[in-house]
Amino acid sequence: MNERNLASEVVTEVKKAIVGKDPVLVKVLAAILARGHILLEDIPGVGKTTLALAFAKALNLQFSRVQFTPDVMPSDITGFSIYNKETGKMTYQPGAIMCNLFLADELNRATSRTQSALLEAMEESQVTVDGVTRPVPQPFMVIATQNPVGASGTQKLPDSQLDRFLLRLSMGYPSEAEELEMLRRRQYGQAMEGVRQVVDRDALEQMRQAADRVHVSEAVMQYIIRLVNATRKHPQLLQGASPRATLAVTGLSRAVAFLRARDYVVPEDVQAIWVDAVAHRLLLVPGAERSVDVQEIARAALQSVDAPRIR
Repeated sequence: MNERNLASEVVTEVKKAIVGKDPVLVKVLAAILARGHILLEDIPGVGKTTLALAFAKALNLQFSRVQFTPDVMPSDITGFSIYNKETGKMTYQPGAIMCNLFLADELNRATSRTQSALLEAMEESQVTVDGVTRPVPQPFMVIATQNPVGASGTQKLPDSQLDRFLLRLSMGYPSEAEELEMLRRRQYGQAMEGVRQVVDRDALEQMRQAADRVHVSEAVMQYIIRLVNATRKHPQLLQGASPRATLAVTGLSRAVAFLRARDYVVPEDVQAIWVDAVAHRLLLVPGAERSVDVQEIARAALQSVDAPRIR
């Protein structure tokens, strides 16, 4: 089975646990193939944790989860050193981050200091404890969930941390038909029981390399840059999309083209992930929150920039 068929099988398996959210599942897989991290922002109970567990099982990834609360310490994430009487030396005790897929549940309920413990691992795939730097296992990715800002016990994530998430997605409520199907499935067991492993870590890496080989033409590169620049010039934005966003959009577009069985990127691939890849990186001018939404600004950029014709 080739890499594209394997990717399709992964989505099929995850759909056994998640009903009716196919576009979200495809975008999550695209982010995984693009070696990025994902932020799921939604109300509790819509299946964010189940989604992460299902992908971990289908991709055969070592999974770790931390429920973030104000009393979670940075050392719970990165690990800590403890004195060993037998050796007379400090011994490193691994933290929860030492896994392949780390689920940071309700990340915006933790303190800023604990949130920042994730930054080094997300950006550089390593943690530093007591002056010693240790790599995290590979592959490595973070799926973080957060409740909507303003919900009880939450605080806004720092801009620097938001910028490190490749995508911000929302699952939303299911339709009545989807919720009925969910109830039918739960009559005969738990959601995760039917999900099986599709690939191992070597096969996942092969899928990623196949996505990396997808061609991005000069015209599409210029299209992405014009879109990014449109956010930087918007009068209601204090901060537009960063160069990291440019790289994120390009990598995600490659992954989307790969999942659509093409070896080259077209503007429609960029448009498919543009809002989810960029909106959370935009910072409004003070007071603008009442009259405009960052997703609206990201969509407006798509309308204002002409897409090239790719033959």
